[in-house]
Amino acid sequence: MTAPLPTAPAVPVTPLRVLICDEMNPGNLVHSGFELDYEGNMPREEILRLLPEYDALITRSRTKVDRELIDAAGPRLKVIGRGGVGVDNIDLDYASLRGLLVLNAPESNNVSAAELAIMHLMAAARGLTRSDSKTRQGVWDRKFLGLELKDRTLGIVGLGRIGSIVADRAQGLRLNVVAFDPYVPDSKFERLGVKRAATLDELLPQVDFLTVHTPLTDETTGMVGARELALMRPDSIVVNAARGGIIEEQALVDALHSGHLFGAGVDVFVDEPPTPDHIFLSAPNLGITAHLGANTREAQERVGAEIVARVLAALHGDVSKGAVNAPALDAKTLELLGGHLDLGGKLGRILAQLLPGAHNIEVTFQGEFPADPVPVVTAVLVGYLSGSTDELPNMINARALAKERGLNVAIREVADSPDYQTEVIVKVFSGGGEEKERTRTVGGTVFGRSPRLTRLRDYRVELEPQGFILIASNQDKPGAVAKLSNLLGTWGVNIAGMALGRAQKGGEALFTLTLDDGLNPEQLQAIRDLDVIDSAYIVRV
Repeated sequence: MTAPLPTAPAVPVTPLRVLICDEMNPGNLVHSGFELDYEGNMPREEILRLLPEYDALITRSRTKVDRELIDAAGPRLKVIGRGGVGVDNIDLDYASLRGLLVLNAPESNNVSAAELAIMHLMAAARGLTRSDSKTRQGVWDRKFLGLELKDRTLGIVGLGRIGSIVADRAQGLRLNVVAFDPYVPDSKFERLGVKRAATLDELLPQVDFLTVHTPLTDETTGMVGARELALMRPDSIVVNAARGGIIEEQALVDALHSGHLFGAGVDVFVDEPPTPDHIFLSAPNLGITAHLGANTREAQERVGAEIVARVLAALHGDVSKGAVNAPALDAKTLELLGGHLDLGGKLGRILAQLLPGAHNIEVTFQGEFPADPVPVVTAVLVGYLSGSTDELPNMINARALAKERGLNVAIREVADSPDYQTEVIVKVFSGGGEEKERTRTVGGTVFGRSPRLTRLRDYRVELEPQGFILIASNQDKPGAVAKLSNLLGTWGVNIAGMALGRAQKGGEALFTLTLDDGLNPEQLQAIRDLDVIDSAYIVRV
Protein backbone atom coordinates (compact mmCIF):
# COMPACT_ATOMS: atom_id res chain seq x y z
CA MET A 1 0.00 0.00 0.00
CA THR A 2 1.31 3.40 -0.95
CA ALA A 3 1.76 5.73 1.94
CA PRO A 4 -0.36 8.89 1.75
CA LEU A 5 1.43 12.06 0.75
CA PRO A 6 2.04 14.41 3.63
CA THR A 7 -0.44 17.29 3.81
CA ALA A 8 1.11 20.72 3.50
CA PRO A 9 0.51 22.87 6.54
CA ALA A 10 -2.25 25.44 6.05
CA VAL A 11 -0.95 28.93 5.37
CA PRO A 12 -2.66 31.37 7.71
CA VAL A 13 -4.63 34.09 5.89
CA THR A 14 -3.68 37.54 7.09
CA PRO A 15 -6.84 39.55 7.71
CA LEU A 16 -7.30 42.95 6.10
CA ARG A 17 -7.12 45.57 8.82
CA VAL A 18 -9.37 48.64 9.08
CA LEU A 19 -8.85 51.52 11.52
CA ILE A 20 -11.88 53.60 12.55
CA CYS A 21 -10.51 56.68 14.28
CA ASP A 22 -13.51 59.02 14.73
CA GLU A 23 -16.75 58.87 16.71
CA MET A 24 -19.50 56.95 14.88
CA ASN A 25 -21.70 53.92 15.24
CA PRO A 26 -19.88 51.39 13.03
CA GLY A 27 -22.33 48.55 13.70
CA ASN A 28 -20.98 45.03 13.71
CA LEU A 29 -17.19 44.97 14.00
CA VAL A 30 -16.84 41.23 13.37
CA HIS A 31 -16.42 40.34 9.68
CA SER A 32 -14.73 37.24 8.34
CA GLY A 33 -11.38 38.04 6.75
CA PHE A 34 -11.20 41.50 8.34
CA GLU A 35 -9.92 42.98 11.55
CA LEU A 36 -11.69 46.21 12.53
CA ASP A 37 -10.28 48.42 15.28
CA TYR A 38 -12.50 51.23 16.54
CA GLU A 39 -11.41 54.08 18.77
CA GLY A 40 -13.46 57.26 18.50
CA ASN A 41 -11.53 60.54 18.81
CA MET A 42 -8.16 58.82 18.46
CA PRO A 43 -5.34 61.37 18.91
CA ARG A 44 -3.61 62.35 15.68
CA GLU A 45 -0.21 61.24 16.99
CA GLU A 46 -1.64 57.77 17.59
CA ILE A 47 -3.17 57.63 14.09
CA LEU A 48 0.18 58.59 12.54
CA ARG A 49 1.90 55.86 14.55
CA LEU A 50 -0.57 53.04 13.87
CA LEU A 51 -1.77 53.73 10.32
CA PRO A 52 1.12 51.92 8.51
CA GLU A 53 -0.32 48.68 9.93
CA TYR A 54 -3.72 49.11 8.26
CA ASP A 55 -5.25 48.55 4.83
CA ALA A 56 -8.05 51.11 5.24
CA LEU A 57 -8.89 54.16 7.35
CA ILE A 58 -12.41 55.33 8.22
CA THR A 59 -13.04 58.87 9.53
CA ARG A 60 -15.73 61.46 9.99
CA SER A 61 -14.98 65.19 9.70
CA ARG A 62 -12.67 65.46 12.74
CA THR A 63 -9.54 63.81 11.38
CA LYS A 64 -7.64 65.76 8.72
CA VAL A 65 -6.44 63.26 6.13
CA ASP A 66 -3.73 65.49 4.70
CA ARG A 67 -0.38 64.83 3.04
CA GLU A 68 1.33 64.19 6.36
CA LEU A 69 -1.12 61.49 7.32
CA ILE A 70 -1.20 59.90 3.85
CA ASP A 71 2.60 59.81 3.68
CA ALA A 72 2.75 58.32 7.17
CA ALA A 73 0.41 55.51 6.11
CA GLY A 74 2.93 54.01 3.73
CA PRO A 75 2.23 51.52 0.93
CA ARG A 76 -0.19 49.25 2.82
CA LEU A 77 -3.09 51.73 2.94
CA LYS A 78 -5.46 51.29 -0.02
CA VAL A 79 -8.83 52.84 0.98
CA ILE A 80 -10.02 55.89 2.91
CA GLY A 81 -13.67 55.96 4.00
CA ARG A 82 -15.49 59.12 5.09
CA GLY A 83 -18.72 58.61 7.00
CA GLY A 84 -21.32 61.02 5.61
CA VAL A 85 -21.38 63.27 2.55
CA GLY A 86 -18.58 65.83 2.67
CA VAL A 87 -14.91 65.04 2.11
CA ASP A 88 -13.50 68.49 2.88
CA ASN A 89 -11.16 67.00 5.48
CA ILE A 90 -9.45 64.75 2.90
CA ASP A 91 -6.80 65.88 0.41
CA LEU A 92 -8.48 64.23 -2.59
CA ASP A 93 -5.86 65.26 -5.13
CA TYR A 94 -3.01 63.82 -3.11
CA ALA A 95 -4.95 60.68 -2.24
CA SER A 96 -5.64 60.10 -5.94
CA LEU A 97 -2.00 60.75 -6.80
CA ARG A 98 -1.02 58.07 -4.29
CA GLY A 99 -3.59 55.66 -5.79
CA LEU A 100 -5.83 55.68 -2.72
CA LEU A 101 -9.55 55.13 -3.20
CA VAL A 102 -11.74 57.57 -1.23
CA LEU A 103 -15.30 56.54 -0.40
CA ASN A 104 -18.21 58.23 1.35
CA ALA A 105 -21.79 57.31 2.26
CA PRO A 106 -24.00 60.14 0.97
CA GLU A 107 -27.23 58.13 0.86
CA SER A 108 -27.25 57.44 4.59
CA ASN A 109 -29.04 60.68 5.41
CA ASN A 110 -31.54 60.66 2.51
CA VAL A 111 -34.59 59.90 4.64
CA SER A 112 -33.53 62.34 7.35
CA ALA A 113 -32.95 65.16 4.84
CA ALA A 114 -36.26 64.50 3.11
CA GLU A 115 -38.16 64.46 6.39
CA LEU A 116 -36.54 67.75 7.43
CA ALA A 117 -37.79 69.38 4.22
CA ILE A 118 -41.31 68.12 4.94
CA MET A 119 -40.99 69.40 8.51
CA HIS A 120 -40.04 72.87 7.26
CA LEU A 121 -42.99 72.84 4.88
CA MET A 122 -45.47 71.91 7.62
CA ALA A 123 -43.96 74.37 10.10
CA ALA A 124 -44.20 77.23 7.59
CA ALA A 125 -47.77 76.30 6.66
CA ARG A 126 -48.90 76.47 10.30
CA GLY A 127 -46.77 79.45 11.37
CA LEU A 128 -44.80 77.43 13.90
CA THR A 129 -41.82 79.82 14.11
CA ARG A 130 -44.08 82.86 14.35
CA SER A 131 -46.33 81.39 17.03
CA ASP A 132 -43.41 80.04 19.06
CA SER A 133 -41.71 83.45 19.10
CA LYS A 134 -44.89 85.35 20.07
CA THR A 135 -45.84 82.89 22.79
CA ARG A 136 -42.39 83.13 24.38
CA GLN A 137 -42.80 86.92 24.34
CA GLY A 138 -46.05 86.58 26.29
CA VAL A 139 -48.33 87.23 23.30
CA TRP A 140 -51.16 84.69 23.07
CA ASP A 141 -52.09 85.12 19.39
CA ARG A 142 -54.86 82.79 18.30
CA LYS A 143 -55.90 84.84 15.25
CA PHE A 144 -53.21 83.52 12.92
CA LEU A 145 -54.62 81.33 10.14
CA GLY A 146 -52.33 78.69 8.64
CA LEU A 147 -52.65 76.59 5.51
CA GLU A 148 -53.64 72.95 5.05
CA LEU A 149 -51.44 70.83 2.80
CA LYS A 150 -54.17 68.49 1.56
CA ASP A 151 -55.06 68.91 -2.13
CA ARG A 152 -52.47 71.64 -2.68
CA THR A 153 -49.57 71.27 -5.11
CA LEU A 154 -45.94 70.75 -4.16
CA GLY A 155 -43.24 71.56 -6.68
CA ILE A 156 -39.92 69.73 -6.40
CA VAL A 157 -36.75 70.88 -8.14
CA GLY A 158 -34.48 67.84 -8.42
CA LEU A 159 -36.00 64.37 -8.41
CA GLY A 160 -32.91 62.50 -7.22
CA ARG A 161 -32.76 60.27 -4.17
CA ILE A 162 -33.88 62.88 -1.64
CA GLY A 163 -36.38 64.56 -3.96
CA SER A 164 -37.97 61.17 -4.66
CA ILE A 165 -38.45 60.50 -0.94
CA VAL A 166 -39.99 63.96 -0.52
CA ALA A 167 -42.41 63.17 -3.36
CA ASP A 168 -43.42 59.91 -1.68
CA ARG A 169 -43.96 61.54 1.71
CA ALA A 170 -45.86 64.45 0.15
CA GLN A 171 -48.25 62.11 -1.62
CA GLY A 172 -48.92 60.48 1.73
CA LEU A 173 -50.03 63.93 2.94
CA ARG A 174 -52.46 64.09 -0.01
CA LEU A 175 -50.42 66.69 -1.86
CA ASN A 176 -50.31 66.78 -5.65
CA VAL A 177 -46.69 66.64 -6.76
CA VAL A 178 -45.09 68.13 -9.88
CA ALA A 179 -41.34 68.21 -10.41
CA PHE A 180 -38.69 69.72 -12.64
CA ASP A 181 -35.57 67.68 -13.34
CA PRO A 182 -34.29 67.61 -16.93
CA TYR A 183 -31.81 64.86 -16.10
CA VAL A 184 -34.32 62.23 -14.97
CA PRO A 185 -36.10 60.01 -17.54
CA ASP A 186 -39.89 59.95 -17.90
CA SER A 187 -39.99 56.41 -16.55
CA LYS A 188 -38.99 57.62 -13.07
CA PHE A 189 -41.71 60.29 -13.04
CA GLU A 190 -44.24 57.63 -14.04
CA ARG A 191 -42.99 55.21 -11.39
CA LEU A 192 -43.29 57.86 -8.68
CA GLY A 193 -46.64 59.14 -9.90
CA VAL A 194 -45.22 62.66 -10.28
CA LYS A 195 -46.27 65.10 -12.98
CA ARG A 196 -43.39 66.44 -15.06
CA ALA A 197 -42.72 70.13 -15.73
CA ALA A 198 -40.57 70.74 -18.79
CA THR A 199 -38.99 73.91 -17.38
CA LEU A 200 -38.65 75.73 -14.09
CA ASP A 201 -40.81 78.54 -15.49
CA GLU A 202 -43.53 76.01 -16.25
CA LEU A 203 -43.32 74.55 -12.74
CA LEU A 204 -43.46 77.69 -10.62
CA PRO A 205 -46.86 79.19 -11.50
CA GLN A 206 -48.72 75.94 -10.80
CA VAL A 207 -47.40 75.16 -7.30
CA ASP A 208 -48.38 76.29 -3.81
CA PHE A 209 -45.21 75.00 -2.21
CA LEU A 210 -41.66 74.65 -3.55
CA THR A 211 -38.72 72.62 -2.28
CA VAL A 212 -35.31 72.24 -3.93
CA HIS A 213 -33.21 69.06 -3.90
CA THR A 214 -30.48 69.50 -6.47
CA PRO A 215 -26.67 69.66 -6.30
CA LEU A 216 -25.08 73.11 -6.11
CA THR A 217 -23.46 73.76 -9.49
CA ASP A 218 -22.86 76.75 -11.75
CA GLU A 219 -26.23 75.95 -13.33
CA THR A 220 -28.19 75.74 -10.07
CA THR A 221 -26.56 78.57 -8.09
CA GLY A 222 -29.19 81.28 -7.79
CA MET A 223 -31.61 79.35 -10.01
CA VAL A 224 -34.51 80.59 -7.86
CA GLY A 225 -34.20 84.37 -7.62
CA ALA A 226 -36.53 87.36 -7.55
CA ARG A 227 -37.92 86.67 -11.03
CA GLU A 228 -38.64 83.03 -10.25
CA LEU A 229 -40.24 83.78 -6.87
CA ALA A 230 -42.49 86.35 -8.55
CA LEU A 231 -43.80 83.59 -10.85
CA MET A 232 -45.11 81.65 -7.86
CA ARG A 233 -48.65 82.00 -6.58
CA PRO A 234 -49.28 84.54 -3.82
CA ASP A 235 -49.06 83.00 -0.34
CA SER A 236 -46.69 80.26 -1.52
CA ILE A 237 -44.13 78.53 0.70
CA VAL A 238 -40.50 77.90 -0.24
CA VAL A 239 -38.12 75.40 1.42
CA ASN A 240 -34.38 74.97 0.93
CA ALA A 241 -32.89 72.04 2.81
CA ALA A 242 -30.40 71.20 0.04
CA ARG A 243 -27.56 73.69 -0.48
CA GLY A 244 -27.21 77.35 0.38
CA GLY A 245 -27.36 79.58 -2.68
CA ILE A 246 -29.76 77.57 -4.83
CA ILE A 247 -32.43 80.05 -3.69
CA GLU A 248 -31.05 83.59 -3.65
CA GLU A 249 -31.00 84.69 -0.03
CA GLN A 250 -31.85 88.37 -0.57
CA ALA A 251 -34.63 87.53 -3.01
CA LEU A 252 -36.18 85.12 -0.50
CA VAL A 253 -36.10 87.70 2.29
CA ASP A 254 -37.58 90.37 0.02
CA ALA A 255 -40.45 88.07 -0.97
CA LEU A 256 -41.18 87.39 2.71
CA HIS A 257 -41.12 91.09 3.65
CA SER A 258 -43.42 91.98 0.74
CA GLY A 259 -45.91 89.31 1.76
CA HIS A 260 -45.75 87.54 -1.59
CA LEU A 261 -44.60 84.41 0.21
CA PHE A 262 -46.67 83.05 3.08
CA GLY A 263 -43.59 81.58 4.70
CA ALA A 264 -40.34 79.73 4.13
CA GLY A 265 -37.96 77.26 5.74
CA VAL A 266 -34.19 77.00 5.35
CA ASP A 267 -31.65 74.53 6.69
CA VAL A 268 -28.69 75.89 4.71
CA PHE A 269 -26.87 79.19 4.22
CA VAL A 270 -24.38 80.35 1.60
CA ASP A 271 -21.87 80.99 4.41
CA GLU A 272 -22.11 78.82 7.51
CA PRO A 273 -22.45 79.51 10.34
CA PRO A 274 -24.26 82.80 9.62
CA THR A 275 -23.08 86.08 11.08
CA PRO A 276 -25.22 87.70 13.83
CA ASP A 277 -26.50 90.28 11.32
CA HIS A 278 -27.47 87.78 8.58
CA ILE A 279 -30.63 88.84 6.76
CA PHE A 280 -32.34 85.50 7.48
CA LEU A 281 -32.24 86.06 11.23
CA SER A 282 -34.65 89.00 11.10
CA ALA A 283 -36.84 87.85 8.21
CA PRO A 284 -40.55 87.33 8.98
CA ASN A 285 -42.21 83.92 8.78
CA LEU A 286 -38.92 82.13 8.16
CA GLY A 287 -38.06 78.91 9.98
CA ILE A 288 -34.35 78.20 10.37
CA THR A 289 -32.37 75.10 11.32
CA ALA A 290 -28.59 74.78 11.55
CA HIS A 291 -27.86 72.44 8.60
CA LEU A 292 -29.43 69.50 10.40
CA GLY A 293 -30.45 67.43 7.40
CA ALA A 294 -28.28 64.46 8.38
CA ASN A 295 -28.65 64.86 12.11
CA THR A 296 -30.89 62.05 13.29
CA ARG A 297 -29.89 59.08 15.40
CA GLU A 298 -30.99 56.71 12.67
CA ALA A 299 -29.00 58.52 9.98
CA GLN A 300 -25.88 58.52 12.11
CA GLU A 301 -26.25 54.79 12.72
CA ARG A 302 -26.65 54.19 9.00
CA VAL A 303 -23.62 56.35 8.20
CA GLY A 304 -21.30 54.19 10.28
CA ALA A 305 -22.63 50.84 9.11
CA GLU A 306 -22.78 51.97 5.46
CA ILE A 307 -19.24 53.33 5.25
CA VAL A 308 -17.87 50.20 6.92
CA ALA A 309 -19.71 47.99 4.41
CA ARG A 310 -18.41 50.04 1.47
CA VAL A 311 -14.83 50.02 2.69
CA LEU A 312 -14.87 46.26 3.19
CA ALA A 313 -16.38 45.76 -0.28
CA ALA A 314 -13.72 48.02 -1.80
CA LEU A 315 -10.94 46.04 -0.14
CA HIS A 316 -12.38 42.99 -1.93
CA GLY A 317 -12.43 44.83 -5.26
CA ASP A 318 -16.02 46.16 -5.42
CA VAL A 319 -15.75 49.94 -5.88
CA SER A 320 -19.17 50.49 -7.45
CA LYS A 321 -20.66 52.40 -4.49
CA GLY A 322 -19.53 55.55 -2.77
CA ALA A 323 -16.36 56.28 -4.76
CA VAL A 324 -15.49 59.97 -4.51
CA ASN A 325 -12.26 60.05 -6.45
CA ALA A 326 -10.75 58.03 -9.26
CA PRO A 327 -7.19 56.86 -8.64
CA ALA A 328 -5.00 57.58 -11.64
CA LEU A 329 -4.99 55.09 -14.47
CA ASP A 330 -1.75 53.27 -14.98
CA ALA A 331 0.88 55.34 -16.73
CA LYS A 332 0.76 53.34 -19.97
CA THR A 333 -3.01 53.63 -20.41
CA LEU A 334 -2.95 57.31 -19.51
CA GLU A 335 -0.20 57.94 -22.03
CA LEU A 336 -2.06 56.11 -24.81
CA LEU A 337 -5.62 57.28 -24.11
CA GLY A 338 -5.18 60.50 -22.13
CA GLY A 339 -6.32 62.78 -24.94
CA HIS A 340 -9.28 60.54 -25.78
CA LEU A 341 -10.37 60.44 -22.12
CA ASP A 342 -10.36 64.24 -22.08
CA LEU A 343 -12.32 64.25 -25.34
CA GLY A 344 -14.89 61.79 -23.98
CA GLY A 345 -15.56 63.96 -20.94
CA LYS A 346 -16.02 67.06 -23.11
CA LEU A 347 -18.40 65.30 -25.51
CA GLY A 348 -20.46 64.08 -22.56
CA ARG A 349 -20.68 67.55 -21.03
CA ILE A 350 -21.80 69.07 -24.35
CA LEU A 351 -24.55 66.48 -24.80
CA ALA A 352 -25.75 66.92 -21.21
CA GLN A 353 -26.56 70.53 -22.09
CA LEU A 354 -28.00 69.83 -25.54
CA LEU A 355 -30.24 66.93 -24.48
CA PRO A 356 -30.43 66.23 -20.72
CA GLY A 357 -32.43 63.31 -19.41
CA ALA A 358 -31.52 60.85 -22.16
CA HIS A 359 -32.44 57.18 -21.72
CA ASN A 360 -29.95 55.75 -24.24
CA ILE A 361 -26.40 56.70 -25.10
CA GLU A 362 -24.43 55.19 -27.97
CA VAL A 363 -20.67 55.55 -28.30
CA THR A 364 -19.08 54.66 -31.64
CA PHE A 365 -15.32 54.27 -32.04
CA GLN A 366 -14.06 54.68 -35.60
CA GLY A 367 -10.51 53.84 -36.57
CA GLU A 368 -7.60 52.14 -34.84
CA PHE A 369 -7.16 53.33 -31.27
CA PRO A 370 -3.80 53.03 -29.49
CA ALA A 371 -5.41 51.00 -26.67
CA ASP A 372 -8.75 49.47 -25.75
CA PRO A 373 -11.03 52.55 -25.88
CA VAL A 374 -13.63 51.27 -23.37
CA PRO A 375 -12.39 53.68 -20.63
CA VAL A 376 -13.43 56.50 -22.98
CA VAL A 377 -17.06 55.36 -22.60
CA THR A 378 -16.73 55.86 -18.85
CA ALA A 379 -15.25 59.32 -19.44
CA VAL A 380 -18.27 60.17 -21.64
CA LEU A 381 -20.60 59.10 -18.81
CA VAL A 382 -18.66 61.17 -16.29
CA GLY A 383 -19.13 64.22 -18.50
CA TYR A 384 -22.79 63.53 -19.22
CA LEU A 385 -23.74 62.93 -15.57
CA SER A 386 -21.73 65.81 -14.07
CA GLY A 387 -23.99 68.19 -12.19
CA SER A 388 -27.09 66.01 -12.54
CA THR A 389 -26.71 63.40 -9.80
CA ASP A 390 -26.55 63.42 -6.02
CA GLU A 391 -23.09 61.84 -6.19
CA LEU A 392 -20.15 63.33 -8.06
CA PRO A 393 -19.50 61.01 -11.04
CA ASN A 394 -16.00 59.74 -11.71
CA MET A 395 -14.22 56.95 -13.55
CA ILE A 396 -15.11 54.50 -10.79
CA ASN A 397 -18.80 55.11 -10.17
CA ALA A 398 -20.04 56.53 -13.50
CA ARG A 399 -21.39 53.26 -14.87
CA ALA A 400 -23.25 52.47 -11.64
CA LEU A 401 -24.75 55.98 -11.59
CA ALA A 402 -25.80 55.63 -15.24
CA LYS A 403 -27.54 52.34 -14.46
CA GLU A 404 -29.32 53.91 -11.49
CA ARG A 405 -30.50 56.75 -13.73
CA GLY A 406 -31.90 54.26 -16.24
CA LEU A 407 -29.33 55.30 -18.86
CA ASN A 408 -28.60 52.42 -21.24
CA VAL A 409 -25.15 52.35 -22.84
CA ALA A 410 -24.28 50.84 -26.22
CA ILE A 411 -20.80 50.59 -27.76
CA ARG A 412 -20.02 50.21 -31.45
CA GLU A 413 -16.64 49.81 -33.10
CA VAL A 414 -15.94 50.54 -36.76
CA ALA A 415 -12.56 49.57 -38.15
CA ASP A 416 -12.25 52.46 -40.59
CA SER A 417 -12.50 56.18 -39.95
CA PRO A 418 -13.07 58.00 -43.25
CA ASP A 419 -11.80 61.43 -42.20
CA TYR A 420 -9.54 60.98 -39.16
CA GLN A 421 -7.20 58.38 -37.75
CA THR A 422 -9.64 57.94 -34.86
CA GLU A 423 -13.02 59.47 -34.16
CA VAL A 424 -15.38 59.15 -31.20
CA ILE A 425 -19.04 59.72 -32.03
CA VAL A 426 -21.58 59.96 -29.19
CA LYS A 427 -25.34 59.94 -29.72
CA VAL A 428 -28.00 60.30 -27.03
CA PHE A 429 -31.71 59.49 -27.29
CA SER A 430 -34.69 60.72 -25.26
CA GLY A 431 -38.45 60.38 -25.62
CA GLY A 432 -40.04 57.58 -27.60
CA GLY A 433 -43.45 55.98 -27.29
CA GLU A 434 -46.12 58.68 -27.24
CA GLU A 435 -43.44 61.36 -27.01
CA LYS A 436 -41.44 62.03 -30.16
CA GLU A 437 -37.93 60.62 -29.90
CA ARG A 438 -35.20 63.25 -29.89
CA THR A 439 -31.52 62.68 -30.57
CA ARG A 440 -28.33 64.70 -30.43
CA THR A 441 -24.96 63.71 -31.86
CA VAL A 442 -21.47 65.05 -31.29
CA GLY A 443 -18.13 63.69 -32.41
CA GLY A 444 -14.48 64.42 -31.90
CA THR A 445 -10.93 63.36 -32.46
CA VAL A 446 -7.54 63.98 -30.89
CA PHE A 447 -4.61 65.80 -32.51
CA GLY A 448 -1.58 64.77 -30.51
CA ARG A 449 -3.18 65.04 -27.05
CA SER A 450 -5.50 67.92 -27.91
CA PRO A 451 -9.25 67.15 -28.34
CA ARG A 452 -11.08 68.57 -31.36
CA LEU A 453 -14.81 68.76 -32.01
CA THR A 454 -15.46 67.24 -35.46
CA ARG A 455 -19.21 66.67 -35.65
CA LEU A 456 -22.42 68.33 -34.51
CA ARG A 457 -25.59 66.58 -35.66
CA ASP A 458 -24.91 65.74 -39.32
CA TYR A 459 -22.51 68.61 -39.84
CA ARG A 460 -18.76 68.50 -40.01
CA VAL A 461 -16.95 71.08 -37.87
CA GLU A 462 -13.45 71.45 -36.54
CA LEU A 463 -13.19 73.33 -33.28
CA GLU A 464 -11.29 73.13 -30.03
CA PRO A 465 -13.90 72.30 -27.37
CA GLN A 466 -13.17 74.74 -24.59
CA GLY A 467 -14.87 77.55 -22.72
CA PHE A 468 -18.27 78.60 -24.07
CA ILE A 469 -19.48 77.34 -27.45
CA LEU A 470 -22.35 79.03 -29.28
CA ILE A 471 -24.07 76.64 -31.69
CA ALA A 472 -26.32 78.33 -34.24
CA SER A 473 -28.18 77.10 -37.34
CA ASN A 474 -29.30 79.27 -40.22
CA GLN A 475 -30.13 79.21 -43.90
CA ASP A 476 -26.97 79.25 -45.98
CA LYS A 477 -27.19 82.88 -47.08
CA PRO A 478 -24.72 85.77 -46.89
CA GLY A 479 -24.78 87.96 -43.80
CA ALA A 480 -25.67 85.51 -41.02
CA VAL A 481 -22.22 85.37 -39.44
CA ALA A 482 -21.74 89.13 -39.83
CA LYS A 483 -25.03 89.98 -38.08
CA LEU A 484 -24.29 87.64 -35.22
CA SER A 485 -20.70 88.88 -34.87
CA ASN A 486 -21.88 92.49 -34.76
CA LEU A 487 -24.39 91.65 -32.04
CA LEU A 488 -21.75 89.90 -29.94
CA GLY A 489 -19.47 92.89 -30.46
CA THR A 490 -22.04 95.30 -29.03
CA TRP A 491 -22.02 93.18 -25.84
CA GLY A 492 -18.24 93.09 -25.67
CA VAL A 493 -18.17 89.31 -26.13
CA ASN A 494 -15.00 88.18 -27.90
CA ILE A 495 -15.01 85.32 -30.44
CA ALA A 496 -12.05 83.00 -29.86
CA GLY A 497 -12.73 80.53 -32.68
CA MET A 498 -15.19 79.69 -35.43
CA ALA A 499 -16.21 76.66 -37.50
CA LEU A 500 -18.75 76.53 -40.31
CA GLY A 501 -20.62 73.61 -41.87
CA ARG A 502 -23.53 73.02 -44.23
CA ALA A 503 -25.47 70.13 -45.69
CA GLN A 504 -25.76 71.66 -49.16
CA LYS A 505 -25.38 75.04 -50.85
CA GLY A 506 -28.31 77.29 -50.03
CA GLY A 507 -29.70 74.84 -47.46
CA GLU A 508 -29.44 74.75 -43.69
CA ALA A 509 -26.03 75.65 -42.33
CA LEU A 510 -24.49 75.34 -38.89
CA PHE A 511 -21.78 77.45 -37.37
CA THR A 512 -20.11 77.26 -33.98
CA LEU A 513 -18.29 80.02 -32.15
CA THR A 514 -16.07 79.64 -29.11
CA LEU A 515 -16.55 82.65 -26.85
CA ASP A 516 -14.43 84.06 -24.06
CA ASP A 517 -17.55 84.73 -21.99
CA GLY A 518 -20.96 83.19 -21.55
CA LEU A 519 -24.30 84.72 -22.53
CA ASN A 520 -27.26 85.44 -20.29
CA PRO A 521 -30.76 84.22 -21.27
CA GLU A 522 -31.74 87.64 -22.66
CA GLN A 523 -28.68 87.76 -24.91
CA LEU A 524 -29.29 84.22 -26.17
CA GLN A 525 -32.90 85.11 -26.96
CA ALA A 526 -31.74 88.21 -28.85
CA ILE A 527 -29.59 85.95 -31.04
CA ARG A 528 -32.55 83.65 -31.68
CA ASP A 529 -34.63 86.67 -32.68
CA LEU A 530 -32.24 87.59 -35.52
CA ASP A 531 -33.95 87.06 -38.88
CA VAL A 532 -30.96 85.06 -40.14
CA ILE A 533 -30.90 82.58 -37.22
CA ASP A 534 -33.10 79.47 -37.00
CA SER A 535 -31.88 78.19 -33.62
CA ALA A 536 -29.14 78.96 -31.13
CA TYR A 537 -27.75 77.18 -28.06
CA ILE A 538 -24.78 77.82 -25.81
CA VAL A 539 -22.85 75.14 -23.94
CA ARG A 540 -20.02 75.34 -21.46
CA VAL A 541 -17.28 72.76 -21.82
